[in-house]
Amino acid sequence: MALNEFVDAIFARYHYHLFSEKRYSPRTVSSYEHDLHDFMAWLEQQAGAAEPPSPLAIQTWQVRQWISHLHRKGLSGKSLQRKLSSIRRFYRFLVRENLIEHNPVVDVQSPKHARKLPDTLDVDTLERLLAIDSDDILAVRDRAVMELLYSSGLRLAELVGLNVHDVDQRQQQVCVIGKGNKERYVPVGRMALAALREWLQQRGALAALNEPALFVSKRGTRLHPRSVQFRLNHWRLQQGLEQHVHPHKLRHSFASHVLESSGDLRAVQEMLGHADISTTQIYTHLDFQHLATVYDKAHPRAKKK
Repeated sequence: MALNEFVDAIFARYHYHLFSEKRYSPRTVSSYEHDLHDFMAWLEQQAGAAEPPSPLAIQTWQVRQWISHLHRKGLSGKSLQRKLSSIRRFYRFLVRENLIEHNPVVDVQSPKHARKLPDTLDVDTLERLLAIDSDDILAVRDRAVMELLYSSGLRLAELVGLNVHDVDQRQQQVCVIGKGNKERYVPVGRMALAALREWLQQRGALAALNEPALFVSKRGTRLHPRSVQFRLNHWRLQQGLEQHVHPHKLRHSFASHVLESSGDLRAVQEMLGHADISTTQIYTHLDFQHLATVYDKAHPRAKKK
């Protein structure tokens, strides 16, 4: 078998691994493969007229050179970390398949980046957003969507992926399929449950026959993520809010408000479905920022004369 055919066979096997074995979303698989092909294209460019190296023969110094090249082009630390993660994942797969003995990316670090604090909505703003005074079926659906996003801190993909049977009103929880196809149960608050009950009473007027999705569009099929984003912006304008609203901002608001009230980082990590608690810790910085603001306003020795 020629080298190119062998490499193509490896990439095809890797695609199957990501899509069918790991069961990542098409978007995630596309992102991983795009980064990998970028790396391979750079290696070909470096080789010039010579034969480009086989992906099985890559050395750590070549990965470091690629990252340095991207850094000089102005790529952010976050983007570099994502690209390294993609390449590292591919070589982990090659080690697993016994095609190589050592992962050349395992010791490569990207430049650190300053983590941006998540943007949130305060409680009063959320009250205004959720105070939808309409019995229109789309308004009832949208109120349930926003209440659930804020009540349970769901990702957008998790929300639109929900089916009717995933909501357990008796246990007051929802079963969610998160990243990496991991299942978790998340509590649902009283207001969200009430909004969901109202929506489920009317859902049959929109939903197509045998459609399992919890939230459906006017066509009766599963609600598209872009539609959720559009409807949230619609209600932001309708409710007279200046601050931009998107699904992930409701997730950030959920995490910040729960952590601020409870201080239980582990519980928030579990509800958000974060694999690494360091991801959840960003909300402790946000909470500290809030406390510092309160301190500056309240402490006699901190107030400006």
